[in-house]
Amino acid sequence: MTTNDASTALPQYPESYWLDSADVPQYPKLSQDLHADVVIVGAGITGILTAYLLVQKGVKVTVIEAGQVLSGTTKHTTAKITAQHDLIYDELISHFGKDKARLYYEANREGLELIARTAEELGIDCGLTREDAYVYTASDEYIDKLKTEAKAYEELGIPGGYVEGLKLPFATKGAVVMRNQAQFNPGIFVAQLAKEVTSRGGQIFGETTAVKVTPGNPISFTTDSGHKVTCSQLISCSHYPVHDAGHFYFARMHADRSYAMLARTKEAYPGGMYLSAEEPKRSLRSVTVDGQPMVLFGGESHKSGQGVCTFRYYEALQKFGEETFGLEEIAYRWSAQDLTTLDKVPYIGRMGEDEDKRNLLVATGFKKWGMSHSAAAALLNSKLATGESSPYEELFTPSRFHADPEIREFVTHNANVAKELITGKFQFPRASVEELKADEGAVVRIRGQRAGAYRDPQGELYLVDTTCTHMGCEVEWNEAERSWDCPCHGSRFAYNGDVIEGPAKRSLGKVEL
Repeated sequence: MTTNDASTALPQYPESYWLDSADVPQYPKLSQDLHADVVIVGAGITGILTAYLLVQKGVKVTVIEAGQVLSGTTKHTTAKITAQHDLIYDELISHFGKDKARLYYEANREGLELIARTAEELGIDCGLTREDAYVYTASDEYIDKLKTEAKAYEELGIPGGYVEGLKLPFATKGAVVMRNQAQFNPGIFVAQLAKEVTSRGGQIFGETTAVKVTPGNPISFTTDSGHKVTCSQLISCSHYPVHDAGHFYFARMHADRSYAMLARTKEAYPGGMYLSAEEPKRSLRSVTVDGQPMVLFGGESHKSGQGVCTFRYYEALQKFGEETFGLEEIAYRWSAQDLTTLDKVPYIGRMGEDEDKRNLLVATGFKKWGMSHSAAAALLNSKLATGESSPYEELFTPSRFHADPEIREFVTHNANVAKELITGKFQFPRASVEELKADEGAVVRIRGQRAGAYRDPQGELYLVDTTCTHMGCEVEWNEAERSWDCPCHGSRFAYNGDVIEGPAKRSLGKVEL
């Protein structure tokens, strides 16, 4: 890691400001058998907001979470609540037609308004402000793409269009703007909303994992502690679905990692939310921390487990921040993992129309736009769970299939999986356990076999089998996050082998030295 001075150095460990700034309640582990009308798996913004909408309707709701509230994807977002999801609307019109492209916008607009309305009604001081959102370019080759996207806005009746002359402290060629979007602190919002759920009769259990789901009426599953849970409906809001229901989600989505850095800057922030059209992506928004204005820099996407030394992505953001706004202090850094579907539209709703699938609901594949999509998912799934209809059901249905672009993306994604599977098996580790210093990890060779090793700051050594327990790919060490990441389907494991993110459900095996 390279830095110019201590004040602008990257923090040694990743930490989310959203989690650090929130008073998050700790919820007990489920310690007995249980029955509920609806069980929600996942206590991020999607699960908690869905639970809130259901308890308002008098539904008996239980939320379970493998960690605690806000221990997953929500704490790693850039927290823009917007229907502007990069350059997406011209593409949606091409693949789905104008009517469905408009529905996509409306669903996310309604999600934005749900969050804003809920924060206002409950008096949640989560720093929600209205901002215009921009996709900008500093390259002449993207101007036509921006103008084409602006034309799509016009065709769909989306407020905004093509603009020039942004007030950013670096040169831009043009942008497409979507008016009256929003940003907020999701940590404070979700923590307060969780308290509201329990005050209205909902239950939340932390440190509780659903081990095996058996569809039926009722649905049943056991927890990692052996307790039996039954429910009339199960809603999976756990990033990666807790039950596959024969949909092979691991083959129909891919996982990407991206990075964020929160810093105090020399240049004043001009207002608005920004995303570059070109790669590598650069995302910008303002955040107020203890009364001080800061800038959140985001970007540097790559497929999970397939990046170079992960500190380099943070260093690229650090360099961008210094060259544009000037850095005075880097307060936080963190990274996110997001799932993208084959056609870039989330899977939300019933897993199928068969009797054993209608009461299984899912919300996943948000493509890095989890704040608006999470609220859209909460609105849709809370209606479906109570027998109501929604104009968005067909658009987001998880059982859909569109030959274009899904076949092309399916082939590309799974060819990449096959390549990573084969490559990992033939990699020859160069590092040895003896070479590891404190707080270092690497793939090593022990008794002629590939193994993963990490030595913590106190010198204790952790050795794991590097074969992913999902489908047998070889995991790689993520230096910046101290984790083992699978390059095939995005499973992630802690340095000691415990599962952080699915689709893997079992920890990595232990290796004896």
